Amino acid sequence: MEASPTTWPCCAVSTESDTSRLHRCPWAQSDPLLRDYHDTEWGVPVRDSRALWEKLMLDGFQAGLSWLTVLKKREAFRDAFAGFEPVRVAQFDERDVQRLLANPGIIRSRSKIEATIGNARAYLAMQADGEDFATFCWRHAMRVRERSPLTDPSQTPTQSPASEQLSRTLKKRGFRFVGPVIVYAWMQATGMINDHLQTCFRHDEVSRLRQHVS
Repeated sequence: MEASPTTWPCCAVSTESDTSRLHRCPWAQSDPLLRDYHDTEWGVPVRDSRALWEKLMLDGFQAGLSWLTVLKKREAFRDAFAGFEPVRVAQFDERDVQRLLANPGIIRSRSKIEATIGNARAYLAMQADGEDFATFCWRHAMRVRERSPLTDPSQTPTQSPASEQLSRTLKKRGFRFVGPVIVYAWMQATGMINDHLQTCFRHDEVSRLRQHVS
């Protein structure tokens, strides 16, 4: 699971001066960067198409690695990939691939870099067909019946029928590095699923935010 992006909408997290006393999901307790990400971003519903696409691309780079690794490199990724603007990334060519492979600030995987460029083109193809990326993704997510809150980390799945279906649909539209595990982590992070533990201080706030998603 992604220890679990862009300019996600964030919200106030606490009025306590010492946030270390707050009860969090266990994965967020090992590093200050993970803790801040958990407290301000993870699970907050994201409805902006570009931001959703950026986060999916970063989750693709995470494959086989930890989310903390990607999180530490996120700003370098944004700089390297033109702010994750699909129109610009779709124009990348072999010279850009070589430039990215030489960039020590990012994860230098040719397959993932080429998939990101191809995914920018797939995103634009959907747009050209009148299909908004955010509307498309959330339409799939909202078909899932809300489940009971998680009470133990062991209950957290790594994929679901919804992530499997969305993964298949994205692949049909030309996306790569969007397997059901990657898609599930992305759905968690962008608020399509609320996988904060019931005892986590963020659970109820994220639930309230999700009620306003249409």
